[in-house]
Amino acid sequence: MNYSIVVDAGHGGEDPGAVNGNIYEKDFALEVSKYIYDRFRQLGVPVTLTRDTDETLDRNERVDRILSAYGNNPNVIVLSNHINAGGGEGAEVIYALRNNSTLAKNVLDSIGAEGQLTRKYYQRRLPSDTSKDYYFIHRLTGNTQPLLIEYGFIDNASDLRKLQNNLLDYGEAVVRAVSNYIGVPYVAPDGSSSNVYVVQSGDSLYSIAIKFGVTVNELKGANNLTSNLLSIGQILIIPRTTPELTPPGGYIVYTVQSGDTLYKIANNYGVTVNDIIEFNQLPTTVLSINQQLLIPTNQSPPPITDGVVRYTVQAGDSLWKIANQYGITVDELISANNLTSTSLQIGDVLIIPGDIEEPNETPVPPTSNVIEYVVQSGDSLYSIAKKYGVTARELQQYNNLPSTLLSIGQVLKIPTTEDYIVYYVTSGDSLYSIAQRYQTSVDEIKLLNGLTSNLLNIGQTLIIPA
Repeated sequence: MNYSIVVDAGHGGEDPGAVNGNIYEKDFALEVSKYIYDRFRQLGVPVTLTRDTDETLDRNERVDRILSAYGNNPNVIVLSNHINAGGGEGAEVIYALRNNSTLAKNVLDSIGAEGQLTRKYYQRRLPSDTSKDYYFIHRLTGNTQPLLIEYGFIDNASDLRKLQNNLLDYGEAVVRAVSNYIGVPYVAPDGSSSNVYVVQSGDSLYSIAIKFGVTVNELKGANNLTSNLLSIGQILIIPRTTPELTPPGGYIVYTVQSGDTLYKIANNYGVTVNDIIEFNQLPTTVLSINQQLLIPTNQSPPPITDGVVRYTVQAGDSLWKIANQYGITVDELISANNLTSTSLQIGDVLIIPGDIEEPNETPVPPTSNVIEYVVQSGDSLYSIAKKYGVTARELQQYNNLPSTLLSIGQVLKIPTTEDYIVYYVTSGDSLYSIAQRYQTSVDEIKLLNGLTSNLLNIGQTLIIPA
């Protein structure tokens, strides 16, 4: 099943949500929602936002945006982000009466693995009609799978500090849990593979610690555990000291079905039986129904040839995986091949856009002009390099990047022979006011930055001709 995500930033505009002094729930909700949206785009998952500005939405408009994004389907996951109030402490997740608890539990466990206290995952019924959900985000959203996620309490001093310092970590935890649930290979924002483990039947802290080469105390400390008790499906953070234990491409969490064999699963995902045995340290080839296996998804990038690079789709490939190998975005790959869907067939030939060069080129020489560029949502090495007239490989070498993966907010140094001013958009800025300040035109700024509208975001990086 191919899933799509709708990220709902709760409240907004004239509806501040929960309030603590000059701190508003709507701002927290928008911040974490935009982060989750950006991360799913990086992972190649179809995703949309109900709002990306401080906009007032009534319930009807919010529901309309949810149902019109990808249709009224059970493969649409709705993540409605909120901050609680009322004097409690910790995170909780509420799921719809029509859905089971699996995703809600995984999300809450994942947030807990980031150090936040967890309260409960549950359903809530409407008192006047107990056959219906209490919250409209569950009740009115058709056949979708909606979660209402409360990350903590705005009126609890401890929670507020965590929300101010760790909110995006909790957002990343949601991305991690949902990715595992929908079977998308998870890669962390810094480009590293997932460092989480899903507890399976028969696991103990000791056996997991042995498996990953850490101690029980290190495992407990990383997960804030106060006892040795584990539950099947629980997500644990593994304090890695040996990176080779996780393949560089991440992994898929696969639940064994009736009729499965190691050979069948390995064949489906383009790996070997030994890959699965070694990565899961299986003592036997016998499998049990509902057993969870970690399927490694590492494959070396295909060889780079001449001018136009053509890639033949292999078993286990996805648009995200191929784009990641070449340092481009999924959107760039779709555009270059005029794709109308994200589905791939083994044997399909894709054109890889961009100036891709042979790997033994000489390093980029230092230049007198260096731009510091802050990576924005949707950026790739290819798109940034194209903007400044260098190649993606030059950009990677100049910044000593170990991979082509980028994270939002990362600062890159761009070698250039042109004279530019790097400007960071602040509150109240407009393209007109910036153009006036630097004695240039709005059209010149838009052309130089590849802008298609006059809308700006606070913190956005603009290049201004000197």
